[in-house]
Amino acid sequence: MALSLTQEYFQIPLVTRTYTTACVLTTAAVQLQVISPFQLYFNPDLIISRYQIWRLITSFFFFGSLGFGFLFNIIFLYRYCRMLEEDCFRGRTADFVFMFLFGGILLTLLGLFANIFFLGQAFITMLVYVWSKRNPLIRMNFFGLLTFQAPLLPWVLMGCSLLLGNPVTADVLGIGVGHLYYFLEDVFPNQPGGRKLLTTPDLLRVMFDPPDLLQEEQQEEDLQHNEEQGS
Repeated sequence: MALSLTQEYFQIPLVTRTYTTACVLTTAAVQLQVISPFQLYFNPDLIISRYQIWRLITSFFFFGSLGFGFLFNIIFLYRYCRMLEEDCFRGRTADFVFMFLFGGILLTLLGLFANIFFLGQAFITMLVYVWSKRNPLIRMNFFGLLTFQAPLLPWVLMGCSLLLGNPVTADVLGIGVGHLYYFLEDVFPNQPGGRKLLTTPDLLRVMFDPPDLLQEEQQEEDLQHNEEQGS
């Protein structure tokens, strides 16, 4: 049983596995009072004056204490992050990491003006937005109450936040950054006179997409394609 769980865990794609694990462990550490949320939240003054650089990262890892809010966020994070990594970014881990960096840096800069202490929810909204724009034909069923096309999902989530009386600042930031990434990556390069502005650094490709790994994945894709043609 333990072995099968371990195997299942390591079958989760690298980026999804790492980020989800970091979020779960951070929440567990807070719940066990090993660390305090006050050591994690985004505070530019402490980052600059006291060199608490870790806050640039930890503000993306904490979704609140254990409860419905945490479960809701962690399920959405795992589901849509994994679907992006296994579908749109399959065999392109470096590009996926670059999207994480692009979104994280922009959200951090916007967080300077939006007075948001934890940026994880905005980051999840960004992931959901990018996934929804790349899967426009998928029909969604929201808790059996609403049926709609995938591109409406981020807006439905923001509407739920409004109905529950929660701030929607994080949703707005996530949608904005997600749309900017989608526009620069998928829309503008295909426009007349457009070109690709987002280029993954070679260092990330060396770290996450070794040539031998890319070659093996390409061979698997070619083999699968040949089998489909033969059938």
